[in-house]
Amino acid sequence: MKTIRVVAAVIRDKDKIFATARGYGEFKGGWEFPGGKIEEGETPQEALVREIKEELEAEIEVGQLIDTIEYDYPNFHLSMDCFWAAIKSGQLVLKEAEAAKWLSKQELNSVEWLPADITLIDKIRKDLA
Repeated sequence: MKTIRVVAAVIRDKDKIFATARGYGEFKGGWEFPGGKIEEGETPQEALVREIKEELEAEIEVGQLIDTIEYDYPNFHLSMDCFWAAIKSGQLVLKEAEAAKWLSKQELNSVEWLPADITLIDKIRKDLA
């Protein structure tokens, strides 16, 4: 089975987390943390900064690693490094996602998370005020 290595940003603003709904592909409409594939020669942090700039036109500061999620989808294995992040500059503009929301701790279960992303929710909830 093919392994796909990706990074995800858990963008935090005080007590809220930024989530996006996929705008394309097999998992269109599913909610996830923004990010994308790590390219050859990039560190996970560099990949995350680049991906968020491409997808959301914002510059982020990458914080500590929350967890690396290992998840088997039917056609591939996903290895996802998930980092805390904060917006340094720019407004969040949706270039690829079909929707986005700032979710409070109480609202984290109000969206349909993709299977790999949902495994992160409990860890995030513990860290939110």
